[in-house]
Amino acid sequence: MSRPAPSSLDELDRRIINALQGGFPIVDEPYRQVAASLGTTEAELLARIQRMLEARVLTRFGPMFQIERLGGRFVLAALAVPEERFAEVTERVNALPEVAHNYRREHALNMWFVLATETPDGIAAATRRIEADTGLKVFAFPKLQEFFVDMRLKA
Repeated sequence: MSRPAPSSLDELDRRIINALQGGFPIVDEPYRQVAASLGTTEAELLARIQRMLEARVLTRFGPMFQIERLGGRFVLAALAVPEERFAEVTERVNALPEVAHNYRREHALNMWFVLATETPDGIAAATRRIEADTGLKVFAFPKLQEFFVDMRLKA
């Protein structure tokens, strides 16, 4: 897997990243409020967030939910995928709406992904579908305990 070329961040990009790591305002126009606090416009803020997402400076921008409190479930899962089938299996796994992230690893279990479902029973159904679609056993690793680390990185 190739990594994208490093992107250069200007001072406003860095302030945007630092400002958006926590405390996003719950108001009618949150982007306008954040933009004003940074001395820019809402349109400029949105354009810069989009550019940083496209350049993979940011890999995602959005809230973090405790899905179990909403009735759903997250599970870390893995597959041992034969190298010659890796692209095909990746396409099949990523086609499922329950797959939140998918990562290649240098390990016997070389494909790791997160399943996210609206109900606890959805995990078993998604796992069965992946096994049926790929012919490979899914190893599911449910969360036993949750830890919250409020880690913020200065850009």
